[in-house]
Amino acid sequence: MDAFTAGILQRIANAEQDLHRAIEAGDEFLAEVEQSELDDLRRLAAEHGVDTVLDRHRTAA
Repeated sequence: MDAFTAGILQRIANAEQDLHRAIEAGDEFLAEVEQSELDDLRRLAAEHGVDTVLDRHRTAA
């Protein structure tokens, strides 16, 4: 795995954790901000051929 792929996957994982924390805290504004960040990161990953769905299944197993 190259540095870009590792970095984008880590940023996605961090954004997912931040989104879950915002939802759990009931902070709707922060949840919207985090969801936008996550959407942007996933779009960027897809534009560069990084399969984020496969990675989530791999790390969940």
